[in-house]
Formats: sequence, C-alpha cells, structure tokens
Amino acid sequence: MRPIDLSDVTWRKSSYSNPDGGACVEVSDDIPSVVPVRDSKTPRGPVLVFPACGWSSFVTAVKGGQLNG
Repeated sequence: MRPIDLSDVTWRKSSYSNPDGGACVEVSDDIPSVVPVRDSKTPRGPVLVFPACGWSSFVTAVKGGQLNG
C-alpha cells in the first residue's frame, strides 16, 4: 500500500465522542476511498486508515446498536 498524504485533510470530531473532550475520535472525509481515524488528544500521533466501505459498515452497526456489548 502506498503512503497517504494526510497533511491537508480536514478532521472532524465524531458525534459519539465525549462532549467534555475525553475519548474523542476524529475522522476525515477528504479521501473518497479511505477513512483516516485518529485520537484527538494526540493529533500528531498514529492514524488508522480504513477502507471507506468497511468504515461505513462499522458506523451503520454502531448506529444500529449492534456493537453494544
């Protein structure tokens, strides 16, 4: 897999993140084929990159309550 340039992407905080600033996940919608995900507390830290279709399935499962353990 070739490196993905994330230097100019726009990050947005997940609506499921804690409003007090803890447990915040940020994602970027700027790259059509993949979804980069990072911890907002460490913006220069590691980024996980998921295929867009896999991320879409994950979000659908979360919204549908299928992952509540």
